[in-house]
Amino acid sequence: MVRAALVLLLLVTACGPGGPDGTKLTVLATSELADLGPVLADLRRETGVELVMDYRGTMAATAELHRGFDLAWLSTGRFLRLRAAEPALSTPIMLSPLVLGVKAGDAAKLGAQPTWADIADRAGGGELRYGMADPHVSGTGMAALIGVATAAAGTGAALRPEDVRCDRIQGFLAGRAFDAPDVTEEYVRRQHEVGGLVAPESAILALNASGRLREPLEVVHPRDGTVLADYPLMLLDPGERAAYDRVVRWLRTPAAQRAIMERTFRRPADPAVPRTGKLATPAGNPLYFPDRQEVVDRLLRAYDRAGTGRQVIFVLDYSLSMAGPRVAALRRAFAALTGFDRFFVGEQVTIIRFAGAVLEERTVTVSRQADVDALQAVVASADLRPHTAIWAALEHAYRVAKPGASIVLMTDGENNAGPGLDTFLAGKHDAGPAYAIRFGEASPADLGRVTAATGGRVVDGDAESLTKAVRELRGCR
Repeated sequence: MVRAALVLLLLVTACGPGGPDGTKLTVLATSELADLGPVLADLRRETGVELVMDYRGTMAATAELHRGFDLAWLSTGRFLRLRAAEPALSTPIMLSPLVLGVKAGDAAKLGAQPTWADIADRAGGGELRYGMADPHVSGTGMAALIGVATAAAGTGAALRPEDVRCDRIQGFLAGRAFDAPDVTEEYVRRQHEVGGLVAPESAILALNASGRLREPLEVVHPRDGTVLADYPLMLLDPGERAAYDRVVRWLRTPAAQRAIMERTFRRPADPAVPRTGKLATPAGNPLYFPDRQEVVDRLLRAYDRAGTGRQVIFVLDYSLSMAGPRVAALRRAFAALTGFDRFFVGEQVTIIRFAGAVLEERTVTVSRQADVDALQAVVASADLRPHTAIWAALEHAYRVAKPGASIVLMTDGENNAGPGLDTFLAGKHDAGPAYAIRFGEASPADLGRVTAATGGRVVDGDAESLTKAVRELRGCR
């Protein structure tokens, strides 16, 4: 009798918390997974394996992978793959696409099924302020940069290093109100002044269900695609393979997949488990993930430089020889600066029109659409005059330039008024590079000397290439 009772006691103990051997696995985990507490409690009760979670941002965690942890559970293993550090055994557990969550008024401005360019256009024009996680620390923040830059590149393929230019994402980042470590908590604190946030779909839906928002956020899946987190559970210590297999089998059961979906608003990784409620909506097109670490490094540098009040000066030739197709092409190029390429909030733009002398100078620090319209009105001028004082106009531009400025010269003629090229080159011009867009008879040799001396370059400005050249040359360096 005593012996039977003892056996029964051992069986009960084996089924209780901690299991027969009290198995504990240390897990380097992305901080997004802090909401899995109830699911992990069920896991421990039913499998006897306790996961001891140590939370980090995904980007920060990639540098700490081999510091004695048994497992890693990050939003994605792709960053590790770039460094050839992804563990051999890795199993996706759940899914959540990166989305934009916005208040109803901002969603209406974006329209139905907006693209990343539509979002960048509103953000760059000061019509959308949002929060996002810091990409130096957070995989979600980096996924936002990858999504925007991939869509902006428009190649339909994984980003290449040459695709990453901060002029392609600076308008988008101009709308960034904060990049706090805990983006959802910061949004709750600042929801009265911010229109939304870029975050995983699960985070937006959890916020809506929390009762902490004055106004729920609408989930926007950009039409041109997004980055999908698949939350792989990765084995770091081969000696814990048996316990790892036990955990993965349990997490991938239909019951556990449903529990994850219901408690954390993440989509089941198992396609056989029906998705319910808001999660029944298609996740959208997945974007290709970069396959080179250099791309991620460039994105971080672009992030650090973009979204600030940079100065761009356009020196535009309005001599009589520009009449007709040439000045019309110039105006079309400026009108095409929208979406990823628009003038953005905080950017200081100066337009200098010249012929035989400077005709007009207009400087605007962009804060709203009316400022952009004012610049377009200057470019639309029909005031064309005789003679061409290229170097006098360019000298004037350097007098008003601040350190770090970019200067874009657009001309079609030979200098026939004011000081000559040698006089100009004898001066000091270190505020920033001068780029030249060449029309017609403008001397490529003279323009080449100027751009080489200042760190810029020459671009031919025929009707087909002008818009592309303006977009490129006004970008961040």
